[in-house]
Amino acid sequence: MVAVYLTHPQVAIDPAIPVPEWSLTETGRRRIVALAGQPWVAGIGRIVSSAERKAVETAEILAATAGCTVEIVEEMGENDRSATGFLAPPDFEAAADRFFAEPETSFRGWERAIDAQARIVAAVDRTLETHDLSVPVLFVGHGGVGTLLKCHLGKKTIARTEDQGPGGGGMVFGFSLVDGHLLCDWTPIEAFGGFS
Repeated sequence: MVAVYLTHPQVAIDPAIPVPEWSLTETGRRRIVALAGQPWVAGIGRIVSSAERKAVETAEILAATAGCTVEIVEEMGENDRSATGFLAPPDFEAAADRFFAEPETSFRGWERAIDAQARIVAAVDRTLETHDLSVPVLFVGHGGVGTLLKCHLGKKTIARTEDQGPGGGGMVFGFSLVDGHLLCDWTPIEAFGGFS
């Protein structure tokens, strides 16, 4: 069977609110509601989410269709960027470039990419230790750590070129629950039809 990793879509950016508390925008919410109507979503047997609000909101919409509860795993959170606080989009993009380009170095106090990768891989591995491999599972999280997980599964060097790219999130990749190999690269949710 398969696992799908999904990144939350567009969020309401508010410098006055801590990033983990940001919520989905109406556009982001509409995209997930539309996704919930896709046939493959009803076949999901387990949904595991980061504790960040935008991820939980995404997971809860899909759980209503899948008929399962949302499991929260704190260790699935995005890379810790609290040391710098909010960065305007151009500054954030430059910082993200550094984060991926120098994975063993902390950018101004950010969690290092190698540490964030070890954390997300361990969280997914722990979740799957007791998981019934015949049951499709959906992980709901974030672009940064999702990319780090994808690099690990694909046996690729950490690089920004592996990132989900622009567009505000709402991307998926899939991997086998049997051997962990990637089944597809980042794909917009609107173009993803699940796996047979």
